[in-house]
Amino acid sequence: MPKELHKNVCQESVFAKLYEQYATSLHDFLYYKYGLGTQANDMMQEAFVSLWEACKKVAPSKARSFLFTVANNKVLNELKHQKVVLKYQKIAPKNYTNETPEFLLRQEEFLQQYQTALGNLTEEQRVAFTLSKIEGKKHREIAELLDVTQKVVEYRIYSAFDALKSELKNFKLK
Repeated sequence: MPKELHKNVCQESVFAKLYEQYATSLHDFLYYKYGLGTQANDMMQEAFVSLWEACKKVAPSKARSFLFTVANNKVLNELKHQKVVLKYQKIAPKNYTNETPEFLLRQEEFLQQYQTALGNLTEEQRVAFTLSKIEGKKHREIAELLDVTQKVVEYRIYSAFDALKSELKNFKLK
């Protein structure tokens, strides 16, 4: 058995030689075995990336076997994933709800009243309120954005909240 010149494939020159030697045959193997078309090139590249990541563990004489095994496993995993996706696409989403028509009507009414109440707020209140409650920003961040003090932001938010409470008194607000 001849002694190997290199212990692993971590040197760029060795890796480049392996790429030139096996890239075409690996691509053809993936293309003809699985009919991947344009995906065959991607899978081939991923196999070489895996070889590079494991370069210290793979001897040049074992590189071909490593590449073909990794590429084959990647394709099989992808096919298995596609099977699962297809299985869940076949399951029809439920077309019913546990909500009563009265609840849905009340929800629509609330949404309309809420939008009207938001429209009745002053510009400063509306901006501060939406930044805080809808976008989830902290009072300090809002103060920096609006170039005002944090106390002013707090006042605008709480006054907006009070105005919304008074206009939406038929609904419970927390």
